[in-house]
Amino acid sequence: MPLPKISEARELSDEKISDEILAVKRQLFQLRLQKATRQLEKPHQFRHAKHRLSQLLTVEGERKRAANQPPQAEK
Repeated sequence: MPLPKISEARELSDEKISDEILAVKRQLFQLRLQKATRQLEKPHQFRHAKHRLSQLLTVEGERKRAANQPPQAEK
């Protein structure tokens, strides 16, 4: 299973990104719980979930910084 692409995250709306971030954090919690109880069958899911979370947080941060920047004067 390939890692998700950041272009997919950039196509999402701001609200959808927030929802996805929450969903991935819940998934990571569940994976940690499964690992602690030795029920985890697919350890590669950690890598995919962390990768997806970092992409979503990056896109969210980019958008917040772009919204907070004052418009630049054209030359």
